[in-house]
Amino acid sequence: MAMKRLTRQRKAVLDVVQKARNHPDAAWIYQEVRKVVPSISLGTVYRTLEALVAEGQIIPLARAGEATRYDANPVPHHHLICERCGEIVDLEVELPDVLEAARAAYPNLTIRSAKIEFHGLCENCRDTLTS
Repeated sequence: MAMKRLTRQRKAVLDVVQKARNHPDAAWIYQEVRKVVPSISLGTVYRTLEALVAEGQIIPLARAGEATRYDANPVPHHHLICERCGEIVDLEVELPDVLEAARAAYPNLTIRSAKIEFHGLCENCRDTLTS
């Protein structure tokens, strides 16, 4: 999908997501964007996020029972979810190709993607437990 016109609002939303290191949700993004574009509505933020996802510029991180969070790194990678504070940490690690293994094991299925999610403690939570 071709990128839509880069309006001031769209640029502000994209900038906030790209600068955030906490995989923010729409409410947090909205609060941050309002510092730059005070007149922006929450609905505009949601529509902009949907468009940025559709264009492949950001990826949504949806988890049952939680607000969708957004990742500015659209390159396939894995995450660690902290069991204590809920932080999402990017993991840039190579794993065995489970996607190809699954396709070989289940040739009658059309498997398009795979996502591996790790659970444990982030660095801050781990350090508070060992202090």
